[in-house]
Amino acid sequence: MHPVRQLLAALLIPPASHAAFAATHYPLSMTNCGVELRFESAPERSVTVGQSATEMLYMLGLVDTVEGTSVWFNPVLPQFSKINAGIERIADNDPSFEAVVNKKPDLVAVQYEWHVGSTGSVGSRRQFHDLGINTYIMPADCDTKNNATGGDGTRLAAFSTSSVYKGIHQLATIFDVQSAGAALVADLKAREAQAVMRAENLDLPDDLSAVFWFSSPDLETDPYVAGRLGAPGYMMEKLGIRNVIESDEEWPTVGWETIAKADPDLIVIAYMDRRRYAADDVQKKRDFLRKDPVASQMTAVKAGRIVEMDAHAMSATMRTIFGLESLADALSDMTFTP
Repeated sequence: MHPVRQLLAALLIPPASHAAFAATHYPLSMTNCGVELRFESAPERSVTVGQSATEMLYMLGLVDTVEGTSVWFNPVLPQFSKINAGIERIADNDPSFEAVVNKKPDLVAVQYEWHVGSTGSVGSRRQFHDLGINTYIMPADCDTKNNATGGDGTRLAAFSTSSVYKGIHQLATIFDVQSAGAALVADLKAREAQAVMRAENLDLPDDLSAVFWFSSPDLETDPYVAGRLGAPGYMMEKLGIRNVIESDEEWPTVGWETIAKADPDLIVIAYMDRRRYAADDVQKKRDFLRKDPVASQMTAVKAGRIVEMDAHAMSATMRTIFGLESLADALSDMTFTP
């Protein structure tokens, strides 16, 4: 093991903690997003398709298994910047099927089902499984969600952080690092509880409303905004904020005229390093809101109530908890007048 990786693994997984958890018994079988998986042993080589999957493996102390990563929105979590720099980035966005297979992984860990699903843009699960490569999709993207509707899918019920914790526990079991999984879940639950408590203590108006703008194909078309049941919906529910977008789609496109008519008190805009669309640039979002004849008339724009949030926190990931923290911080510094 590389010395830096060895040190990181030691820091993340205190040796004495292993004794408290039973080891995984192989062969291990489980159902993941409707597909039956079987592991004869702990995977030794993994490739990630999605930043959330990458960071989760890092957090579990499994950096030594990661042979390649792909699909990045923003820089890796700061504590992993050095180690991540030493791992090959196969692609900033969607990798090819061949590029993933060429890394000879035992497991492909996936953030979004539309990348690796029944008809994935990278490849289907069947394609990987036919080559003896297991695939694991984060439950946060398939539990309570139908990805067969196209686009980013449709939520059948509200996102819950329990699906994030489920993914952590299952990956920890697959790799036989249960103690690391339990420690990570405990830490995230504590942060979530503290953020919710802080939110409950904020003296916010009872009728506060918001819209979350992720991006737009270009600045002349309708934006991708958060539906009511995804990760932003979870944040708003915890903060007692009404989402002016009532769709169950994960990221529906809604016209600015419709949004302006709803006149949200707060606009949350995603910042990201990704540049797939023109509106990925947070400054271009701000310039649009300030100059567009319709958007510029909204109360939130006139009052300067525009909050920047890590784009990855707006997806159903463990960073959603960090997003809840940052939104509570931003609201604590705002003034709302009748």
